[in-house]
Amino acid sequence: MPVIKYPRIRDPLFYEWDRKAQKCGLRHTIYAVNGDQYTGEWLDNLKHGKGTQIWKSTGAIYSGDWKFGKRDGYGSYSILDPVTKEYRRVYTGWWENDRRGGRGMFFYPNGELYEGEWSNGLRSGWGKMHYKDGSIYEGQWLMDQPNGQGLLRLPNGNRYEGGWKDGKKHGPGKYFYPEKGQLLEGIWVADIPKCGVLVDFGRDNAPAPTQFPLPEIELHDPAGVLAEAQAMFDDSHN
Repeated sequence: MPVIKYPRIRDPLFYEWDRKAQKCGLRHTIYAVNGDQYTGEWLDNLKHGKGTQIWKSTGAIYSGDWKFGKRDGYGSYSILDPVTKEYRRVYTGWWENDRRGGRGMFFYPNGELYEGEWSNGLRSGWGKMHYKDGSIYEGQWLMDQPNGQGLLRLPNGNRYEGGWKDGKKHGPGKYFYPEKGQLLEGIWVADIPKCGVLVDFGRDNAPAPTQFPLPEIELHDPAGVLAEAQAMFDDSHN
């Protein structure tokens, strides 16, 4: 009985070329059409794992973790200084979905430094900011602004402890004047103290106390004082 042989069905050759072209695993440097270059690990034709990317247009470089084509995990981002031609570190820390997310340190061009938590590329959570003038803020952040509870230390030694909103002092707070040995405790609205009480605080050891101490107010009959104040208020509105 004759044996009939059928030709084996094979995929077109370009299918095989395409499979070979798919980047997967560790690769040497790959150049993009625009001149960007990447050296590192791949998965299903996407940057995935450990790798280093250099952008041709800016000279910026990122080295760290990737996940499905985006910076995700721990990594460091630096830019090329156009004058010195040296790399200046911009951010070192955690990334989520190609943005700063988690804990990290950001180095500003003017020498300022932020170390703390990030969300969607913005300072959010708990963080510490070192300002150029020597001031230091440590506390809560939201949408890149101090928001919540925080402590601000000024170069002259004064400090504010209390509430913040949209980057300004807001809510109950305490403002210390160590040089004078005084403390202002009150309520702030948009950086302005609306009401409060100024008291001596460590006056005896203050370097430059005021000439006269603040008088202490003693209420022998607090209930009577409150009743009198309420009566005056009622009379003024009748």
